[in-house]
Amino acid sequence: MHRPFERVYENVAYVLDYLPTGYPHDTRPLSLREPILQLVGRDYFMLLEAVPRKTFKDFKLHERVVVGRARVKVDRITRRLTYDELTSTAKTELPYAIVEIIKETEDRFVKFLNTCSLVSMRTHALELLPGIGKKTAMKILEERRRAPFKSLEDFKKRTGISNVMDILVERIVEEIKGKTRHYFFVYRPLAQR
Repeated sequence: MHRPFERVYENVAYVLDYLPTGYPHDTRPLSLREPILQLVGRDYFMLLEAVPRKTFKDFKLHERVVVGRARVKVDRITRRLTYDELTSTAKTELPYAIVEIIKETEDRFVKFLNTCSLVSMRTHALELLPGIGKKTAMKILEERRRAPFKSLEDFKKRTGISNVMDILVERIVEEIKGKTRHYFFVYRPLAQR
């Protein structure tokens, strides 16, 4: 986790939608419009709007692009987006891109499952994951006391929770939408700032 309101930047992002002629609601002539990329960041799950370099005219959904200082395909980041500003395609593709991010950075999610703690006197962070109640949280805590989880696969085998990827994706989308009080994976969305 990070401190609230500290300045953070994404270095890598995944393409959620590519609009070669800009937004359909843009009333300017086509010659004045710029192509637009809608992206989700890998490290903080920030939703970003970017303009690609003119030499790159083809982007695939879930394509991994560098958005930090060493960017090649992206000319500039124009702004952060809220969930509601995403296109319908981007909203549909978001969970799939999150799965790719979880696979790429699995260690950080395993670390969360191994180290998360109470968020209040009565509630454990595990209970804030969709579908995890007190009983299941106790089972997870008991297993991690025996030995830390080594991977998400190890977590599945030892806890019997086969849909851990779906649980994580659902929680991350919930955080991106700003519909939660606690942020474990997402840098606080714009609506919450």
